[in-house]
Amino acid sequence: MLKDRVEAGRRLAQRLSKYRDRKPVVLALPRGGVPVAFEIASALHAPLGLVLVRKVGAPWQPELALGAVADGEDPACAINQDVLRALGLEERDLESEIAAQLREIERRRKLYGKRLISPSLTGATAIVVDDGIATGATTLAALRSVRRRQPGWVVLAVPVAPADALARLAEEVDEIVCLETPADLGAISLFYRDFPQVPDHEVMELLERAAATAKDAD
Repeated sequence: MLKDRVEAGRRLAQRLSKYRDRKPVVLALPRGGVPVAFEIASALHAPLGLVLVRKVGAPWQPELALGAVADGEDPACAINQDVLRALGLEERDLESEIAAQLREIERRRKLYGKRLISPSLTGATAIVVDDGIATGATTLAALRSVRRRQPGWVVLAVPVAPADALARLAEEVDEIVCLETPADLGAISLFYRDFPQVPDHEVMELLERAAATAKDAD
């Protein structure tokens, strides 16, 4: 059981200390992944950026996640083809939902504004961070987006995730660091004593603090 996202980030940072001298760049999935990633970036003296990613829901039931889309010039999509076929859908049926999620990504980009940095990943160690993984759909889209930026090494760092989800994601990364891998996840919140929603203002505050720390280090 983890106390909160701060403790999760600090525990992960200890496991990731070997990357301190390997050009680390920490990339959080907002919003819940940002407090975790901030602790990692602080410990590794690494820049902190975001991977803007959104779930893609079924046309008639947005809560039913069929995959996810991540930001970029050529947005990276990860769609669960088995579920898509089971529902009698094709990818073209999701075009309007994907477009809606890309608009939300753009809204967040404008909201975070100058606080949102995009560190170069070329040849770097990209450490992708979230506060937990359930199905892995958003994480998969995020990892594919990161890979397109040509990092030298990709690490997935999460406090908790089911073993089967990590097995599916393993081929997308060079290393996975996870504190707890329950067979039956239930809900991510069950593994934290304190697991509040992370508001936009907290994301912006942490991005500003990380940027200020990086500037001082220069």
